[in-house]
Amino acid sequence: MQMQLQKVFERPRTLRPVATHYCPGCGHGIVARLIAEVIDEFGIREKTVGVAPVGCSVLLYNYLDIDMYEAAHGRAPAVATGCKRVHPDLVVFTYQGDGDFASIGTAEAVHAAARGERITTIFINNAIYGMTGGQMAPTTLIGQKTTTSPYGRTAEQAGFPIRMAELLATLDGASFIARVSVHSPKNIIQAKGAIKKAFSVQMNQQGYSMVEVLSQCPTDWRMSPAEAVKWVEEKMIPYYPLKTLKAP
Repeated sequence: MQMQLQKVFERPRTLRPVATHYCPGCGHGIVARLIAEVIDEFGIREKTVGVAPVGCSVLLYNYLDIDMYEAAHGRAPAVATGCKRVHPDLVVFTYQGDGDFASIGTAEAVHAAARGERITTIFINNAIYGMTGGQMAPTTLIGQKTTTSPYGRTAEQAGFPIRMAELLATLDGASFIARVSVHSPKNIIQAKGAIKKAFSVQMNQQGYSMVEVLSQCPTDWRMSPAEAVKWVEEKMIPYYPLKTLKAP
């Protein structure tokens, strides 16, 4: 009797069959796959547009088989706003890191949410500037060592880390704001659910949506991938608690 094999897992159609440039243990590749799965499940590949600015997010257009813009550093929400207003039938999202979304692009982020732009932001928070050399970011934790804070960040010199999810959740134009993580299988599943909800909020014309994703950066944290996963659990999550802060 011949055994019948059933396919239970395959690469999402939206995810290109190419190797990524991400470092071993980085969470970016996981998030890219989750976005691809959500696009496939909604059946919106032909009507989805992504915007990737400068940073580790910049090469997302190599990995997702959709139309993509590349934006100047921090300007992805502005580019996404223009695209969505001209083509309101499209599903438009930005894919941004913390140095981009919470620093040079803070004004664009805040005002896109305040206006209630019907776009979605996937915000990767790894508490450091990943691509440019491991410098201190707006999300770097107090005491965390980076190339520009070799003795650890201090509140007196650099202020406190910015909680973007809490900040944007205060704005009336923001409809769905959540923070998730990709440091464990359970959290990856929850992250996908939040990303799917954020896209559905946009598709239902309910306003601005943003998902903050806590992600590992072993290279610039000077840790092994296993140590980085533990650091997310023990250091990042206590300061950046995982939760849905606002939902329609």
